Amino acid sequence: MNRRRFLSMAGGVLAASCSTASRATRNGARIARIEVFPLRYPMTGYFKFFADSRGRGARAAAVVKITTDDGSVGWGQSVPIAKWSDETLETATIALREYFAPALLGLDAEDLAGAIAAMDAAIAPGFSTGMPITRAGIDLALHDLIGRRRGQSLAQLWGLPAGGPVTLSWTVNVTKLDDVDAVMAQGEARGYRHFNIKLGPDPDFDVALAKAVRARAPDGFLWADANGGYSLEAALRAAPLLAGVGVDVLEAPLRPNRLTGYQALKKQGALPILMDEGVISVVELEEFDALGMLDGVAMKPSRCGGLRSCKEQIEFCNEHGLMWLGSGLTDPDISLAASLQIYSAFGLQRPAALNGPQFVTADVLRTPIRVEGGVAYPPDGPGLGVEVDEAKLRELAERSRSGSVVR
Repeated sequence: MNRRRFLSMAGGVLAASCSTASRATRNGARIARIEVFPLRYPMTGYFKFFADSRGRGARAAAVVKITTDDGSVGWGQSVPIAKWSDETLETATIALREYFAPALLGLDAEDLAGAIAAMDAAIAPGFSTGMPITRAGIDLALHDLIGRRRGQSLAQLWGLPAGGPVTLSWTVNVTKLDDVDAVMAQGEARGYRHFNIKLGPDPDFDVALAKAVRARAPDGFLWADANGGYSLEAALRAAPLLAGVGVDVLEAPLRPNRLTGYQALKKQGALPILMDEGVISVVELEEFDALGMLDGVAMKPSRCGGLRSCKEQIEFCNEHGLMWLGSGLTDPDISLAASLQIYSAFGLQRPAALNGPQFVTADVLRTPIRVEGGVAYPPDGPGLGVEVDEAKLRELAERSRSGSVVR
């Protein structure tokens, strides 16, 4: 089924309603309705995970609205990327509508553990959490709903002090070294002083890229991410060379199932080795740490099933002396708000690779998230702190169905 036909059949809004009161709750609020809005946000610039054959792309997302029987509402967002994971907009929408929503209807709206158990029963875990990017939309919506019901921010829900703004990193994803200056200049013009680069599979090109970026940003944090694109031989050669030209950390040099390869890179010790893909729950993080595979993790609430799992992993890193960095999946508005809230609440120390503001050119919020001078400001207010403009949401859903969302 092609994408346009799927979105047309989906009708933009997928809803499920609960007409019974058979499931008991502790707080009197049951999940009564779950709506799913499949969208494609317009984008600008080149980013390899979204570019089509003509270099254009759009950022797929499924917005989730959960309503309780007392009228409380929470908003979330699933952000699948077919070129990054095995979840797509189509599979996410079907899973939300046909599997997760029926399993959640009637449940206590503030029982996060119960919601997780219900989703596990609906789509079984494989190696780890089943369809984590998809279920993150549910997790975010429930956190938002609970915060709104209690009149608390996420930091307050977690018993943490209010955090501050989050410094961002600009993504340099080029196929030619001649393009480095232009891409960096775009970020510098917007106040960015820190940069992350996309690597693999050619160490020679990557070292030249890192050297060029470091020369232009001598004092910035330089984060290299290979997205599993190296062979072990190439990674072992690249790591000391990248360190020699000023790279600060190396993320995902190998595919996550290359356990002995990660052990070899950590033992080599040329750069701090961070994992990303493959770390879904805190269980994998515990195991990979025990096996001596990593120095830290690039966090993504959108990758690991949502805020609850991300929080557990940050707490594990803090307790065990591991580095954690704030990252994302080119998150648009709602998912971006969630990432900013958790990174701010836990006092992220290094620039976050949240490049939604760099590439995504639309939003569905009444007040867009403030990003100025290379710094993002977590929205104020309860829950995720954002207010969704349903008129904008439905208009973008309609444009997505008609195929008019272009760069």
